[in-house]
Amino acid sequence: MAQLNIERRVDVGKGVARKLRAAGRIPGICYAPGQDPEPISLDPRVLDRILRSSDSGINTLIDLAVAGGGSYDGRTVLVRELQRDPVSGAPLHADLFALDLTAKVSVSVPVRLEGHAIGVENGGIVDHALREVELECLPRAIPKEIVVDVTALDIGGSVHVRDLALPEGVSLLSDGDLSVVSVVIPRKVEEEAPKAETEEVVEEGAAAPAAEGEAAEKKAAEKK
Repeated sequence: MAQLNIERRVDVGKGVARKLRAAGRIPGICYAPGQDPEPISLDPRVLDRILRSSDSGINTLIDLAVAGGGSYDGRTVLVRELQRDPVSGAPLHADLFALDLTAKVSVSVPVRLEGHAIGVENGGIVDHALREVELECLPRAIPKEIVVDVTALDIGGSVHVRDLALPEGVSLLSDGDLSVVSVVIPRKVEEEAPKAETEEVVEEGAAAPAAEGEAAEKKAAEKK
């Protein structure tokens, strides 16, 4: 299991956060049911490396080592929220949730599709509507992903949340009626009007003023 070294901090606020980031660290917070939250700071490069190198991504279990000790030292945590810079993607703030390894926890787990749907051969397209599902399980039983085989899906076929195959000890929290993936007929692009018809309309429109002019000339001649 990966280890993350953190430091407790007393000062909070935007000014403190700016100073931390200027020093190559970011602010964060540790919290757990029944415990006071603890403001912390950490090295964002280490946290990013832990998450990127793990198959579990954001659901990676991390052991904390707190400088100077404290109630969160040695605890196992999940990153509940990681704020990133919208441009660079660099971490800005981390929320760390300390786990009770004997109690179930709710997590979002990605859904991955595999196989080639038969409906695609018949002119359909795969619509992957739900990319993550909410699950509940013990921390050490969190699956890295839920795999859905779409090979047998024909046009009009779909897989719902209730159809998902889950590992033992894992239960669903997401609505079972939600569609995860389906094969649908692609929307037809509206055809443009034929060029001949367009030209015909233009010619008719151009002829109208000429006809009106001839009628006016004939009327003027009759008056004479």
